[in-house]
Amino acid sequence: MGSKDGTGDISEAQGYAADIDSIREAQARIAPYVHRTPVMSSTSIDAMVGKKLFFKCECFQKAGAFKIRGASNSIFALDDEQVSKGVVTHSSGNHAAAVALAAKLRGIPAHIVIPRNAPACKVENVKRYGGHIIWSDASIESREYVCKRVQEETGAVLIHPFNSKYTIRPVVRDLVDDVIVVDDTAIVDAMKMCYEILKVAVEPSGAIGLAAALSDEFKQSSAWHESSKIGIIVSGGNVDLGTLWQSMYKH
Repeated sequence: MGSKDGTGDISEAQGYAADIDSIREAQARIAPYVHRTPVMSSTSIDAMVGKKLFFKCECFQKAGAFKIRGASNSIFALDDEQVSKGVVTHSSGNHAAAVALAAKLRGIPAHIVIPRNAPACKVENVKRYGGHIIWSDASIESREYVCKRVQEETGAVLIHPFNSKYTIRPVVRDLVDDVIVVDDTAIVDAMKMCYEILKVAVEPSGAIGLAAALSDEFKQSSAWHESSKIGIIVSGGNVDLGTLWQSMYKH
């Protein structure tokens, strides 16, 4: 599903390089609208893993996650005519809130398609930032269908959650060398480490980077052996406390 300006068009993003110039351009564009979040470290964790780890704490970011960076970059890259009828996206979580907030900062309407099974805390964030919620079923097909319908009915510009040169796709395509899979137990253990040692509250998806860094697969990789310092993004401060405690006790 594409958009009239290319913010949701995969083919348009193909020719966009995630180079230092484009990164600096994005940084300048979003600087007035995002927090400069802290980088933390822990000698206790370093001693446990045998490496120097640096934690970029995007859980302290506006809307509680790094997603505001891509959302604000996308929305503020558009001219006034393009956003005159607002923006639309589909998301079950942090991107939804990020688009609602970025649109509020731009002074335009935001139509947010959210599946009915989305966490209550994520839905409340969208409402808090003034987003107009449209419900969909849980499947990606339903989300995309409803989003396309809203786009056609309102004339709003699509702010795609990932397939856009202004969000994440070129970074993943150009700069990611490998993907490591971690299980639920590893994620919960990483969450506990964030809470107990870093004193930072993160949601499960926000602890995956640490879980991957602690995994045997990563420790056997060339990247581990060639690195003395490792950066980890800790993101997602929008925690459903009831679900969190259940996950902790379960594991």
